[in-house]
Amino acid sequence: MTDSGWRPLRRPQPAKKGAEGFVVTPFVRLARVHAAAAASDGAITAALAGSIFFSISPDESRGRVALALLLTMAPFAVVTPLIGPAIDRVSGGRRMMIVATLVGRVVMAFLMIRHFDTLLLFPEAFGVLVLQKGYAVSKSAVVPQFVKSEQDFVSANSRLALLSSMAGPAGAAVAGGFSVIGGPAFAAAIAMIGFIVATILALQLPAIVVAPEPVEAAERAELRDAKILLAATSMAVIRGIVGFVTMLLMFELRGGKEALNTSGDGAALGGATATVRGIDITGDPRAPVWHFGLVGLFAVTGSLSGAKLAPALRIRVTEERMLAGALAGIVGIAAFAGLNGTIFGTALLAFIISFGTVTGKLAFDALVQRDAPDANYGRSFARFEARFQLAFSVGAFIPVMIRMGAQVGAWLVAIAAGAALFSYIAGGPGRGAFTRRLRGGLPGASVPAVPAVADVIEDDDTVELTEEDLRPSQPAAPATTTEVAAPEYWDDTTPYVSSIDGVEVDPSPPGPVDDRDDDDARF
Repeated sequence: MTDSGWRPLRRPQPAKKGAEGFVVTPFVRLARVHAAAAASDGAITAALAGSIFFSISPDESRGRVALALLLTMAPFAVVTPLIGPAIDRVSGGRRMMIVATLVGRVVMAFLMIRHFDTLLLFPEAFGVLVLQKGYAVSKSAVVPQFVKSEQDFVSANSRLALLSSMAGPAGAAVAGGFSVIGGPAFAAAIAMIGFIVATILALQLPAIVVAPEPVEAAERAELRDAKILLAATSMAVIRGIVGFVTMLLMFELRGGKEALNTSGDGAALGGATATVRGIDITGDPRAPVWHFGLVGLFAVTGSLSGAKLAPALRIRVTEERMLAGALAGIVGIAAFAGLNGTIFGTALLAFIISFGTVTGKLAFDALVQRDAPDANYGRSFARFEARFQLAFSVGAFIPVMIRMGAQVGAWLVAIAAGAALFSYIAGGPGRGAFTRRLRGGLPGASVPAVPAVADVIEDDDTVELTEEDLRPSQPAAPATTTEVAAPEYWDDTTPYVSSIDGVEVDPSPPGPVDDRDDDDARF
């Protein structure tokens, strides 16, 4: 207290009650960056919706899109095995990658403002896509370092997914309003401002070392476990389906060239003559605007539902069931969409794919945490995320090169997801998820069988076996062997002998005799 009666303000301390709300943790800083980046990506989508990106004929753009997707795959084929480990061992390496991907998107958005009426828009738009994927990989690497404990990692990813599901549509809505006022260039300007804000926020992230040590043998062995590899393959199929459906609907819902108008005098005769000569006068009518809105609404709802419900599902069911359930849901709805053939079936397909992607990724993250306790999560999740992003590009490449309708695409999705589901269940982890019981927190833990009763009936005569008869044959013990005293709670009945180490165990059935834990009672 000073002479004037005023006391200088001090920063609240985390230990004091009520001060936690004023503390900005590293994860909160990352969440701010993620929200700003997701909103800016939504603004880019709104800008592209009003540009030539969705107005020229699909046949004219397929070659450019295919080339852009090949360029998208290239960085992950090179960066992941070569540059990624080096970046992980540098202090602030992944933070530098996050900042670089955001700065790159600032530049791309600025160029798009000037090129919305030219074909340069295509490489710039897919440059944004490449940088989005690079950001996703780096974000996956730093999340485990920004949470308090390993148990918080899965819930942290769920919160980030929920945040992006809300920020993305919000950014698209704001940019869409500006696009109506001043065209797609205004929407791109909003995206550029958003990326600048995200870059400033990213500079405030703490510099951390993701993986200070090279990969050890224990980590490599755990990450190559059959359960993890099968789950990673299934998750890669889901990500490939996301890329496939995204690009399929981009071409299917946007339409193409307009048909020849044959309503005027003499136009019908001219059209008939052109048809006889083999000239195509039929158009590729554009889909109604509400089709875009319906599919987008269902996709956003699926993402929000998955991010909200997945943590609760994980408490009630195993990770294997969650992943298998995501695949099964995609199979069922994709088959329905293939049979239905309407925009409603397509919207349901968008919903279940978004929902399955979020829940499946959460289940995969939890499974890796459970079955690979010695792994460096930052390094391992970054590598898995890079592979999943590569699978997205491979899946998106198929509808670009092969023209097909949404109904045919839905059947292909059902076949791919069905094959992944069958492989996952037949491989063991998926099948075991429906039958195994967890004992003592260890999946599939087995308990040694208790030996049979001490009395053996032979020829109506009871032969009582001695303790020495029950004890298994073992090599002679050293002279210094100390005799193990029986616990006080044993009674005077005939003792049982463990089949593992020959130590006498309590023959009384487990019950409320004392305060022993479950591990003791199993014997």
